[in-house]
Amino acid sequence: MQLWLGYATVYDPANADALAEKLNQGEASHWLRQFDTNGEVGTGVLDELFHDAGVDTSSTQHHEALKNYFACWDPHTYTDPDATDLLESLLGHGIKTAVLSNTMWPRTHHESILERDGISHLFDYMLFTSESPTGKPHRSVFADVLYNLDVTAQEAAFVGDRLFDDIHGAQSVGMRGIWIPHSNIPASQSTDLGITPAATVQKLGEVLDIVINWNTKEL
Repeated sequence: MQLWLGYATVYDPANADALAEKLNQGEASHWLRQFDTNGEVGTGVLDELFHDAGVDTSSTQHHEALKNYFACWDPHTYTDPDATDLLESLLGHGIKTAVLSNTMWPRTHHESILERDGISHLFDYMLFTSESPTGKPHRSVFADVLYNLDVTAQEAAFVGDRLFDDIHGAQSVGMRGIWIPHSNIPASQSTDLGITPAATVQKLGEVLDIVINWNTKEL
């Protein structure tokens, strides 16, 4: 709610609370739909939320409000401190890397974050579900990434913090799931389904040793 107030106070100061609540409820509804359909219906895009809330997305106020909304998110978007070393090490071992993210945000904003943090060039492929009709844990988005990396599911691992979307989704297509269990996932978007990850790590930097160990055993 607080993050949507960052948008609403710029777009419509006189009715900021009501607008922020409407946008917040709309966003929650989209995430719940994605969860309830196992990703068969994806997250959609921000413009759908704005349209449903009666926002004029062609207006100057909207563009200024959107800038403020993303600025409010900035403190929550910084890359994990282990990310650069991990990605460079994986690439150094000839291992391809990709991003697969459930999101309503446009690709351009995600790419600007990765470029800000100096890691955009370390990915071979990126798929954001704001550009896809489906989302995690649906098989189609994992298959898309595998196809574009030109690897089989058995050759791939997926690192994520959500047992359902990330680990269940990846392992349902034959990938190995590496779970980092530290995110606060809303109850409406969480279920364990008896899911057992192929590996569990406490920080991102531990992923490299697991992957190298798996590869060594398969030689």
